[in-house]
Amino acid sequence: MRVLAIGAHPDDIEIACSGTLAKCAKRGDTVIVCHVSSGDLGHVVIPPDELRKIRAAEAKKAGAMAGIEVIWGGFNDLDIYPDNKEARDKIVEVIQYAQPDFIITHNPDDYMPDHTAVARLVFDASFTATLPNYKTKTGKAAKLVPIFYMDTLAGVNFQPTMYVDISEEIDQKIKMLECHESQLVWMREHDGIDFADMVRTCSRYRGYQCGAAYAEGFRQCQVYLKGTTERLLP
Repeated sequence: MRVLAIGAHPDDIEIACSGTLAKCAKRGDTVIVCHVSSGDLGHVVIPPDELRKIRAAEAKKAGAMAGIEVIWGGFNDLDIYPDNKEARDKIVEVIQYAQPDFIITHNPDDYMPDHTAVARLVFDASFTATLPNYKTKTGKAAKLVPIFYMDTLAGVNFQPTMYVDISEEIDQKIKMLECHESQLVWMREHDGIDFADMVRTCSRYRGYQCGAAYAEGFRQCQVYLKGTTERLLP
């Protein structure tokens, strides 16, 4: 199976669904992660040009821990807009490159504009990518596949309809998150938040909801032709 996870920033996937992706990789899936934005505005001290390089390296390091291919969507922070053909076409190319059996992305109702823009772009691009006569650089149409929305930050305003038991992957999830050192250190110093502890706690809370030690929650996009009788999440 081929799995594509598309997040706005380099650490979004580690926060919300890296345990699930690690579990997918363990069962033999090909897993590709795309962070659409570089994360270049994610610091108050490190300048954008420098931070862009740091965060790209952090993302690659995190992905390598689980055998995940990591690619960049080519945009910078807050330069992503849902009603933008350039952005949509870039996501179309990512989907056509990955040829996924399912896609994981942000919940459409999330806390910041890059997240909500990516959610909408993925929804639009996932259909556009299936059209053989729509001109793209890849030139290879993809399948119309299910989309799973991943948890919001701290689980705010998100009610999962599906869970993945990540009890065996929780330590790996936290190690992958800790690869994003520029963010975890900044969050501790700037916001007084122990981000790794928060992510572990949220995973524990989702675990309580489904009878596992630790879990990640998802909500399937329920629209025509995106449903399936097959269990795709591990």
